[in-house]
Amino acid sequence: MTLFPPPLTAPLHEVLYVSTLAPGQPVGIVATIAAHARLSNVRDGITGLLVFDGQRFCQQLEGSPDRLVPLLERIRNDGRHTAMEVLHQGPLMQRRFQRFSLAFSTLEDEDALPRMESLAGSEAMAAFEALAIDLEI
Repeated sequence: MTLFPPPLTAPLHEVLYVSTLAPGQPVGIVATIAAHARLSNVRDGITGLLVFDGQRFCQQLEGSPDRLVPLLERIRNDGRHTAMEVLHQGPLMQRRFQRFSLAFSTLEDEDALPRMESLAGSEAMAAFEALAIDLEI
């Protein structure tokens, strides 16, 4: 197995979404989700960053549209979280997180992701980029 995603042959796209840990799900499940996602992302040429604040997720994913669309459907149908909302999607000139099949970080600021939920499009992406600068990934 390769440690880095395979080269892209299709246009590069990105998606930013938020969701909430489903009721009854233990916080420890997040480590399991991240570990599985890393392996799948390597296989599918997807990179990105997952942020978790203890209750909410915010994830930026980047890759070819033919890989992102089925991944988003799997995420949307995953019972371990609810209220998935796509805040931004569109073409991407170059990867933001090319070193990571899935970078992961937790947040201390419990208000950061709720604030992000009120944004859309380029505003949401700019807020996520600003948030990512201060994370230890």
